[in-house]
This record gives sequence, C-alpha cells and structure tokens, in this order.
Amino acid sequence: MVRGKSTSGSGLPENYEGIVNLITAQYPNLSSGFQKIARFVTQNPNVVALESISVIALRCDTHASSLVRFAQEFGYSGFKELQAVFQTRLATAAPGFRERVKALDGELSRHARSGNLGYLRDLVVRDIAALQDLLERVPEDTLTAAARLITGADTIYIAGQLRSEPIALLLRYLLTMLHRRVVLLDPAGGLAQEMAETMTRGDVLVAIAFRHYAQEVVAISERAAASGTPVIAITDSQLSPIAKDAKALFTVPEDEYSFARTLAAPMCLVQCLAVASAAILQRGRDEMPRIPTVTEKNASRGAAGPRRRRAEGT
Repeated sequence: MVRGKSTSGSGLPENYEGIVNLITAQYPNLSSGFQKIARFVTQNPNVVALESISVIALRCDTHASSLVRFAQEFGYSGFKELQAVFQTRLATAAPGFRERVKALDGELSRHARSGNLGYLRDLVVRDIAALQDLLERVPEDTLTAAARLITGADTIYIAGQLRSEPIALLLRYLLTMLHRRVVLLDPAGGLAQEMAETMTRGDVLVAIAFRHYAQEVVAISERAAASGTPVIAITDSQLSPIAKDAKALFTVPEDEYSFARTLAAPMCLVQCLAVASAAILQRGRDEMPRIPTVTEKNASRGAAGPRRRRAEGT
C-alpha cells in the first residue's frame, strides 16, 4: 500500500492536487483495473465529488467494491474518505460552479431524446461546460511559459493525429500567420517520426493527444524529451503518456459522450496560445494583439504593389 505526503498525522493527501500527484506517481505500478479508475477520477473530479459510489462505479464501468479497494490502495479507510478530498476541491472552486454542474445535468435531462435539435442542444451545453472548466483550470503561469517557449523557438513542431488533427492544423495556421517557422508532423508519407529526428534544444514540440493516445504522437513526444526539446503537451490527464516530460502541461479532461467528444475546449486553448504568443511578438503596440488572416495579407500585398511603383516613379 502506498502513502501520500501531508502535514497531518495520517500522512494522506488532504487536497485534490496532492492526491492527483500521488496517483500520477504510482500510476505505472497500478493494476490495469486501478489504472482505469485512476484515469476516471483524475479526469472527472466533479463527478467523484457529487455522485454516489454506485453512480461513479457505473460511470467508471467497474464495481463499487473496486472503488473502495482503490481508495485503500492509497491509504484511505474507504472511498468516502477519498471522496471528501474531491468535495473539498469543489467547495473551493469558483462561486457558482456547483450550480452550473447541476444546471448542466438538468438541461441535459430535460431535453433527452428530443430529436436532432436535442442532439445539438446536448453538444452545445456540454461545450459550454467544457469551456467554463477550461477557464478555471488553466493557470496564468503555464500559459505564459508556453507562449515564451513558442516565441523563443527556432522551429515549432506540432504533432496531433486522429481526433487531435484539427487542433494541430488550427495551431499551425495561427502560428504561421504570426510568421513563425512551423513544421506539422502529420502521418502523410509515413515520415513524421523521421522529421521529428531534426528537433533540437532550440526548438519546441507541441504534442496533442487524447485517449486513446496516438502512438506516433507519444513516440514523437518521447523523442523530443530524449533530445532535450521542450514539450508543450495538450492532453486529457496528468496520467497521459505525453504529460510526463512536458515543460508546459495543459489538461483538458473529457467526459464520455455517447456519440461525440467535444473539441471546443482544446480549440479555444490553442487559440489562446496563439494570442498569448502574439502579445509577446507585438509588445509595445497600443492595440490588442491580433493575428492577421490570409485574406488580409493578400489584400495588403495587393495594395503594396501600386505604392511601391509610385515610390519608384514608374
């Protein structure tokens, strides 16, 4: 049985961050069943805090007795004692958060099985909840550190495949519009890992992967860590295989939807990274940082031609 660090006599973590750090440290040594529970409780802290053990077991696709044994594995007397740590986190969250969670559940239950518009409403409500959670989850210092890595890098490598590919493509577009040197490590041609061999300490890798993690992205992230290339990881949990070597880690937990998983929060996050980078690159300007579009750049080039010819007297 493992034990966490705490200032109390029991030696157990007394806050959410402490138990998540303990679970992360012990995760490789857990059984496959306990690893599944670990992924769920770290990605769904609000569910763990608010629901009964039977509901949590159902959502986690396990037995209530397994949740009890999981808590005991970390030194707690039972699941209730572990759950109290998650409830403490919720009690100290932003005002009104508990009400938003209840409102979300109510909104979804009221419109269940109401046709295609009901599907749309379900997705929109969940996206709103995911964006609110993102706003409360991401620390200022992590955003700042990531923006500095991006603006200070010789080359920005981006790896995101499968469901993460649209996020990677958006980030490439935004950073390219900021005149950064960007390499997208996509699977086309089967050369992504070979291209990753060119990464150096002066570059940065943005790795994007959610469960079930694209193995090539995991391999590229490990390659970056081995070469000393800083990694910015966007993933769903501290337990993610791309999280362990990250210089800047952004966790965007995912709920298990019946037919879709939202991309709203990670898309918003990469937009924020681009704007934060623009703020550094455009320091000294009075205006808000902005990222030009291709259309604007083409229009600017078109207007520059006649001005240049007039200046040259032609």
